Amino acid sequence: MSKTTIQQLGEFGQSVWLDYISRSLIDTRKLQGMIDQGLRGMTSNPTIFDKAISTSADYDNRARELKKLDKSTFEIYDDLTVKDIQDAADIFKSVHQQTNGVDGFVSLEVNPRFAYKVEETVAEAKRLYEKVNRPNVMFKVPSTNEGFTAIEELLSEGININITLIFSLQQYINTAQAYIKGIERFQQKNGDISNIRSVASVFVSRIDTATDELIQKKLKKEGDAAVKSKLESLRGKAAVAHSAIIYKNYKETFFGEKFKYLKDKGANVQRLLWGSTSTKNPAYSDIKYVTELIGKHTVNTIPEKTLSAFLDHGVVKETLTGDTGEPQEVIDDLMSFGIDINDVCKRLLEDGVVAFENSFASLLNAIEVKVKKL
Repeated sequence: MSKTTIQQLGEFGQSVWLDYISRSLIDTRKLQGMIDQGLRGMTSNPTIFDKAISTSADYDNRARELKKLDKSTFEIYDDLTVKDIQDAADIFKSVHQQTNGVDGFVSLEVNPRFAYKVEETVAEAKRLYEKVNRPNVMFKVPSTNEGFTAIEELLSEGININITLIFSLQQYINTAQAYIKGIERFQQKNGDISNIRSVASVFVSRIDTATDELIQKKLKKEGDAAVKSKLESLRGKAAVAHSAIIYKNYKETFFGEKFKYLKDKGANVQRLLWGSTSTKNPAYSDIKYVTELIGKHTVNTIPEKTLSAFLDHGVVKETLTGDTGEPQEVIDDLMSFGIDINDVCKRLLEDGVVAFENSFASLLNAIEVKVKKL
């Protein structure tokens, strides 16, 4: 029997995780079927849970039981989401064991309202760590300045962390530093650093959405045909180019001398993960952010629709090598037109935090409305 494209990706050196979770996915054994096709992990966020809980009746019975116990809206949310994470982690347990702890992880987001609060983030992540009680779960913390402090602290306690909402190269550099400092501190406490796993989640497609909008604004004002042609040629290029530059930094940080002393002591590489990989612009390939981001020692967490498309017509071919000549030209060309990728990334981080906060509020509201009807 021929291997699926995601099985081929796994053999190449890139793991595919699913960027979605729902009760039906677990109960119908569809998730197990996807694992059989080569899926190696799963991520979630408030937006995903909002969709899963508010648009189905799959959670009604459990919500009804919790309501009878006089649980608050937050407590009901907490119970429903943690149960999904626990059950999914149990299904992925075999993957976790077969890959010696490299894959088989499920990620749960720490309350996004704490994105700019260190102590609250640390306390909430520790609470969830104790409550979930699974070795193959990562807790998601956003890459804000306050987040980096919390990330280092949590890693120093031996907790697996998925650092999320990374857009810029500097955010990635800070993420890698927080990881290294965290595991160094854990080792100083005589902790076994070989047990710590972490991923750095770089959000991709939103960068093209934002830069393409800026390009379009400039095109409307530009009269010179040659200049317009150059601007047009930059559409849909920023996200992958920027990712390639981050990938080079990743390789230099974790596969060179900088990290060797910790590797020799048993430390694991903090893998680079590509997130936000669904195609937003219908003019682009529906698997653009999968096929153009194939690089060794990475993860791509893919929404269900995009995953189905890649299984259908994806081709496994290395597209990230660490060469940044052409990617840097794209970023420089954008800058020559007044489009600064760093400014774009800064705004996307701020917008991303707000979006998750809004999704979290929407989720709690959906549960409250649902419970009142039960």
